Amino acid sequence: MAFLFGKKKSEPTSCGCASGCSTPAADNTGAAILILGGGCANCQALERAVRAAMEELNIREEVGHVTDFAQIAAYGVLTTPALVVDGQVLSAGQVLSVEQAKALLAKVRG
Repeated sequence: MAFLFGKKKSEPTSCGCASGCSTPAADNTGAAILILGGGCANCQALERAVRAAMEELNIREEVGHVTDFAQIAAYGVLTTPALVVDGQVLSAGQVLSVEQAKALLAKVRG
């Protein structure tokens, strides 16, 4: 309650700047393909489907996993698991089949 009687200081946004942008914070994995979620069974199932789809499409990239809910929220994701490629949320709140993941990855990596 430090701001109860004083003017609230401007706090950094998700990317760390104070300008009010909505760029997600760095995910600290370095991967362009990310699975967002707490590590539950659904998150693991999505990761398996994405990895299988990547194998079929000959995509040789690292898959990162973001478990920090502040970072997940910075992407605008309210329900997990979610799939993010190059900073773009492609799917949220569902476990994709291998074929669904393959179709999404083919669109962005095609």
